[in-house]
Amino acid sequence: MTTPLKLGGFIMILGAALTISFGVGNAVGPIGHGIENADHSSGHDMTDEPGHGNHGREASRQPGGLMISEHGYTLALGSTILDSGRTTMTFQVTGPHGQPVTEYEPTHDKDLHFIAVRRDMTGFQHVHPTLDDSDTWRTKLDLTPGVWRFFADFQPAGHGEAMTLGGDVSVAGDYDPQPLPPVNQTAQVDDYTVTLDGQLTPGESSEVTLTVSRDGDPVTDLQPYLAAYGHLVALRAGDLAYLHVHPDGEPGDGATEPGPDVTFFATAPSAGTYRLHLDFKHHGVVRTAEFTVQAPGSSSGAESTGPAEPTQAPISSETPAPGTKESGGHGDHDHN
Repeated sequence: MTTPLKLGGFIMILGAALTISFGVGNAVGPIGHGIENADHSSGHDMTDEPGHGNHGREASRQPGGLMISEHGYTLALGSTILDSGRTTMTFQVTGPHGQPVTEYEPTHDKDLHFIAVRRDMTGFQHVHPTLDDSDTWRTKLDLTPGVWRFFADFQPAGHGEAMTLGGDVSVAGDYDPQPLPPVNQTAQVDDYTVTLDGQLTPGESSEVTLTVSRDGDPVTDLQPYLAAYGHLVALRAGDLAYLHVHPDGEPGDGATEPGPDVTFFATAPSAGTYRLHLDFKHHGVVRTAEFTVQAPGSSSGAESTGPAEPTQAPISSETPAPGTKESGGHGDHDHN
């Protein structure tokens, strides 16, 4: 075969190979096109539809209060540096389009619940701000120096579910951090004693019952507060994750008694230490009983490979540390 014929045959074979490659490439899609679509799909699952995709399912299982923005809604704090003492706090909740949210679905009788607690888990306050004409929420808080975590618990109208957003603020002054009180099953608030029965179980709904007595006598005439005979807030030590807690029954349902027992169902996302805050109302005053509890297991939330922790927390006659609210109650705070 002559050289020109050899060269012509090579060109024909190369052309056929290129034609086949081009066809396969078009069938599969342009290089990079598939990656771009995958990234977009993953981002969509994580932000717009958290219930879809692996990432979305993981995000939907996270406890509340760990993020300042979620599902397009943001807790916009008026200031992240505040003075100590009796202080006015302002904030807005903005929606997916960046505008303040003004319409809410009431949860537990209120459009929005606002929780304040110092990062060492002292100074707990549960208040209900008012929304002014500028679409700004306002409330009074009693703040001591240190870093505080603020939570807004609400359900925007038309959103379909409640959410809890959280953000930090710094309060000026000399910070005197307090140790976490020891595990306890009995709390004293003024002349009331509140006893805790039950424990948190990681990853499962757990029943906890709090029994209220006064001067040794059971309190059987608790007053409704936030559509229940008590309101319970649970926070995880370390990151202050905000747990979702449901009361068992409600006033007027024909089955729920006004004390002395108040029962809740709570789900701990992991093993570890938690702080429980029970608000209850009697004779027109709202008081707060506080407990430190331990959800058994390893501190990381994984199953423990070592000896199991005790399933029943020991009773402790807790002496509140300076700066805590256990001995004084919260009758002076705005619980309305």
